[in-house]
Amino acid sequence: MDLTRVDEIIDEHTKNGERSYPPVIPIMQDIQAEYRWLPEPALVHTAKRLHVPLVDLYGIATFYQSFRLTPPGEHQINLCMGTACHVAGAPLILGKLERKLGIKAGEVTEDGKFGLDEVRCVGCCALAPVMVIDTDYHSLQGKTDVGKIIDEKRKSDEKVSS
Repeated sequence: MDLTRVDEIIDEHTKNGERSYPPVIPIMQDIQAEYRWLPEPALVHTAKRLHVPLVDLYGIATFYQSFRLTPPGEHQINLCMGTACHVAGAPLILGKLERKLGIKAGEVTEDGKFGLDEVRCVGCCALAPVMVIDTDYHSLQGKTDVGKIIDEKRKSDEKVSS
């Protein structure tokens, strides 16, 4: 793995001189923004460069839900399970998505196209239940076939690749 970009990110955050403790979380956030997850070689390299125990980086990555230690799907599906969405049927929708994709929440399809996660709130309770695919929000009010949304995403990918 080429770690040049990891070095650039670390340099951007530490250029104003040494600190008693480097800004680890912002560095990890930027590494994840670059790669969409935190690859192990990037974490090992970061720990060495910052003189921070690797276990500290893994502790941060596993504590904060926003960090990923596995590659996400090409299209990330986040199903809101906040109170409003839960009451409006999100657990049933989750079951439908898991069957449609052949995976459980927290997993990625075998082809790497779709990742499925449960999230606590996406901030649009009036539209509950809500699913976010990449950056597209889908209100699922009164919709029983979430599979159509997945199929449309697959078809749009096929059009782009051909």
